[in-house]
Amino acid sequence: MEISVGAVLEGTIKSITKFGAFVALPGGRSGLVHISEIAHSYVANVSDFLSEGQSVKVKVVGIDDAGRINLSIKKATPPPPRPQNAGRDRQPRSDFRNGSRGPAHHSGGGFHHSRAAAPQPAGPADFEARLKQFMQASDSRLSDLKMNEKRSSRRSGHR
Repeated sequence: MEISVGAVLEGTIKSITKFGAFVALPGGRSGLVHISEIAHSYVANVSDFLSEGQSVKVKVVGIDDAGRINLSIKKATPPPPRPQNAGRDRQPRSDFRNGSRGPAHHSGGGFHHSRAAAPQPAGPADFEARLKQFMQASDSRLSDLKMNEKRSSRRSGHR
């Protein structure tokens, strides 16, 4: 049987290592499922998710020049559904690229906040105070950099 990239196959876990699991495939071949390709969630220990002799559905994600087969379990299975209230505690992101201060509304998916955004204080006094604070911090960092530059040039003998 010819194994090609993109194929979804049934296999059996042959052995487990700390970095993944080796899977016996049809036709007497075998491939590796890297630890990062085992589950849609974080995997610290491969044995928590897989066991030797277990039958798994895998997708061939690559075949290198040496003929080694790279497999993925998570790409062969649909992701678990997200909880209904996921992300509701987060604040909306601002999109400053188009000059707006409101939530970002990107057409490519991403986070969309359905509740109305709280009004942002945008008075001139607020802006002036922020600008003053930024300028003070910037001046302080700049003077620190200049002092460090002088110290390092004195040590190396350059002026």
